[in-house]
Amino acid sequence: MSEGHSKNVATSAAEASKIVPRAEFRVFGHGIIEIVQAKMWDASAVLSKARRMPAETYFLSRRTDEANVKVRDGLLDIKTKVGETPDGYEIFQPRGKFQFPVKAADLTSIVGHLNVEMPLDKDSYAFDDFVAMARAHPEIVPVAVEKMRYGFTVDGIICEYAQVWFNGALLESACCESEDHGGMKKVIAALGIAHLPNTNYLRAAKRVVGL
Repeated sequence: MSEGHSKNVATSAAEASKIVPRAEFRVFGHGIIEIVQAKMWDASAVLSKARRMPAETYFLSRRTDEANVKVRDGLLDIKTKVGETPDGYEIFQPRGKFQFPVKAADLTSIVGHLNVEMPLDKDSYAFDDFVAMARAHPEIVPVAVEKMRYGFTVDGIICEYAQVWFNGALLESACCESEDHGGMKKVIAALGIAHLPNTNYLRAAKRVVGL
């Protein structure tokens, strides 16, 4: 979620590996925003900001839910799941943000994380090239994603609620993320969403598009 709170800039795989990943608990559905709004004030929420995100394209793989690959602001961004907390909060490690045209070597690594094979015979690939290859691939499904995000914190834990459109279909979402896993658990309960299943963007998008 921290992407909405910092400038989106290219980072190499080596730079990304130095980022300390936060654990994340996220839920999707309908009526979630009303639940969170009713609870957040009693939880002493501190408002951050609302932000309509630039349009994104996610690349879903039939082979894995553990590689988050998307394009935003002309950058091909990848994170991979590296673990879970005892409470099931997911931890995704950034693997780099690459400016188009993307070098074949970087694209080979990204495609490998998606657990699919894609023949690459050029030195670099433009955005349109990659999208065309993904659309033609039997194991990859590109999905258009739009987000309107409302950020806040509770006891130092980063939170948000959001409207998210997958190929135009609207879902509501809420999220808490932190390196403080115990603090997360308390805030998740305080916001009234602890009973909902932890669902990352990949699984939510797959459910919407029937993948």
